[in-house]
Amino acid sequence: MEAVRLSDVWFYYQGQAVLHEVNLSVEEGEFLGLIGPNGAGKTTLLKLILGLAKPAQGRVEVWGKDPSHLGRQRHLIGYISQRSLVDWQFPASVFDVVMMGRYGRIGLFKLPAQGDREAVLKNLERVGMAELARRQIGELSGGQQQRVFIARALAAEPRLLLLDEPLISLDARGQDEFYKLLASLHCELGLTIMLVSHEISMVSTYVEKIACLNQTLYAHAAPSEVLNTATLERVYGCEVELLAHGRIPHRVIREH
Repeated sequence: MEAVRLSDVWFYYQGQAVLHEVNLSVEEGEFLGLIGPNGAGKTTLLKLILGLAKPAQGRVEVWGKDPSHLGRQRHLIGYISQRSLVDWQFPASVFDVVMMGRYGRIGLFKLPAQGDREAVLKNLERVGMAELARRQIGELSGGQQQRVFIARALAAEPRLLLLDEPLISLDARGQDEFYKLLASLHCELGLTIMLVSHEISMVSTYVEKIACLNQTLYAHAAPSEVLNTATLERVYGCEVELLAHGRIPHRVIREH
């Protein structure tokens, strides 16, 4: 079953085509890494799937529906934005931040019930943050904060999880731990995951497929099929070198 389908999708910003002729099918339960250069339209693609933007042409479907028409099923899409978009001075505890994820199910102007509080604690335990439930979110490390935001997304009980470059500012160890957590949740919950990342060598180790985007979709296949010089040079628009580093090579882009 398809979780997401984009059919001949075009999107314009200030008269310029940000996406053109994008065709993408993501199967239920797929773990997908979305890569491409800055300005490639990756964030825009996520916004289209979320129903926050409308294509100028073509069709976007989530479980066969226009995402803006999901209604009470909107909670089935979890979203984690870039860390730079978060106000870290906002005075909220870890518990309160995760509870925000429940309001798609609770409804506005309704008080959380015992079941909601139990769901918050359950998901904090899933991501290893239950002991810090009463801490202020701004006091945590970058890796801890991202775990809390995963718990917030999971609190809504989603089937599709979208992550927009969640690893900015995390060191290599933090990134590796984050990917291992996502892989574990993918197996445990059967989530469909779409992850935007610039860390090709790291993401390739964990995802099942990679989609290469630079305004249009150049490839969507297993990492071993995508990560080759010819494909990456088409996507990034410049010469690249692939360096062997473990099971899957990574790319080095020359100045351009």
